[in-house]
Amino acid sequence: MGDGGEDMTGTMTVVEVETDVPTAVARIEQALQHLEVTVFARIDHAAGARAVGLELRDEVVLVFGDPAAGTLLMQVDPRIGLDLPLRMLVWTQNGRTAVGYRDPHRLDIDNAPASVRPVLDKMTGLLERLARAAAGDR
Repeated sequence: MGDGGEDMTGTMTVVEVETDVPTAVARIEQALQHLEVTVFARIDHAAGARAVGLELRDEVVLVFGDPAAGTLLMQVDPRIGLDLPLRMLVWTQNGRTAVGYRDPHRLDIDNAPASVRPVLDKMTGLLERLARAAAGDR
């Protein structure tokens, strides 16, 4: 796994995986299904580009989450609804496959009670686990 880093869209944890984008996405989806986490959308940016006659290397966004966890955060601060559900980007970068996500701890939640921290920890743990799954680790 690679190191997390800063990119042009803000702080993102990026992990390189030794497989192609379709395999990494399938592994993440299998892990989500196993964990009974709802997948709300699968956005294939490369397919969208091809549909309008443009080229784009493989790039897929998975949108997923647990409505119970997300609701707890939105009850504290409704603006969190802009950042939820969670997202994971899988793309080809410099001939390698990368998996990226933003740590939920970066969310700016007004007057967050102590009860919010365990929810954010759980979300971060899920994202880390999914990145390991994409790499083929269990």
